[in-house]
Amino acid sequence: MTGKSQTSAAYQSLAEVRYQLRRFLHFSEQAARDAGLEPQQHQLMLALKGLPRGTRPRVGELAERLQIKHHSAVELINRLASAGCVRRHRGREDRREMLLDLTPKGEKILRRLSLHHQAELRKRGPALIIALKHAMTTTNRNTATAARAARTRKRVEKKRTRA
Repeated sequence: MTGKSQTSAAYQSLAEVRYQLRRFLHFSEQAARDAGLEPQQHQLMLALKGLPRGTRPRVGELAERLQIKHHSAVELINRLASAGCVRRHRGREDRREMLLDLTPKGEKILRRLSLHHQAELRKRGPALIIALKHAMTTTNRNTATAARAARTRKRVEKKRTRA
């Protein structure tokens, strides 16, 4: 395979990964809307419910998990609180600390959405896994090829400087 076709294969692999991810994200966004939520509201609820054990459910942590600004997370939380999906409460040790949790209504909505998402992953997940594996092997192959080419160039340069 030539360098040009390897680059083409790498682009195709990455494009396929992006396509498979986008298909799942499109499904997820539409499922959230069908449940009466904006996609980021669903993402925040999922991030809140799925926090690692021992992680404090604070605005900053959720903003980090969603990769959004603190004030954007606050706005999402405000809308979810108004809709009765999340609630705020003070920390026990530090009363200045504001913590979050899902309400029973939020739990019910998230449970239903998560069941739909799990079914979609069972359906479309294998194509995503194949795309990821292919992209990883294509990338590894291209990296190895590039490293060999760099070593060859260095040997040729050394020979030229000696001559």
